[in-house]
Amino acid sequence: MGFGDLRVSPLTIKRWGKRGKLPAIRINSRGDRRYKKEAVLWLLGLQQKATV
Repeated sequence: MGFGDLRVSPLTIKRWGKRGKLPAIRINSRGDRRYKKEAVLWLLGLQQKATV
C-alpha cells in the first residue's frame, strides 16, 4: 500500500514523523524511514488504536 492509496502526500507523512505524530522505523545507513501500516491508518482515523 502506498501513500497515494490513502490520498496522503509523502511530505505530509514526513512532517507527521518530525512532529512526533507518527513514529518512524529507521532502516539502512541512509536512515530511510518506514512506518507501521496500523499507525498510519490510526492517525488517519481509519482504524482504532490497538490495545496492548
